[in-house]
Amino acid sequence: MSGCCFPDGRLAKRFGKLLAMISGQVGETIPAACQDWANTKAAYRFLSNERVSETEILGGHFQATADRIALTAGPLLILHDTSEFSYERSGSSDLGLIGLASTGTDKQGRPRHHI
Repeated sequence: MSGCCFPDGRLAKRFGKLLAMISGQVGETIPAACQDWANTKAAYRFLSNERVSETEILGGHFQATADRIALTAGPLLILHDTSEFSYERSGSSDLGLIGLASTGTDKQGRPRHHI
């Protein structure tokens, strides 16, 4: 984060708080990571701010990566995940009960499904 350059110190401070909250809840949604409405609203405000862009957010990461590369004398191995997923199917029967919600069972004990 030290290499991030925001046009306003308050944005840098908010980014630090947001990063701390999100890093403690990796994989969670923003509301779950922020844990209350005030922090969630502040996070969304930060991310929608016209003065905040990918350049500012990723700038520190790019600078730190460049610094580490500069210290390397030998070959550099860069790994990249090229996995691809396709969720296309010829029909919904291939996936089972897609689009149906189970709402319990009927009198005979069979599951009830609703679209």
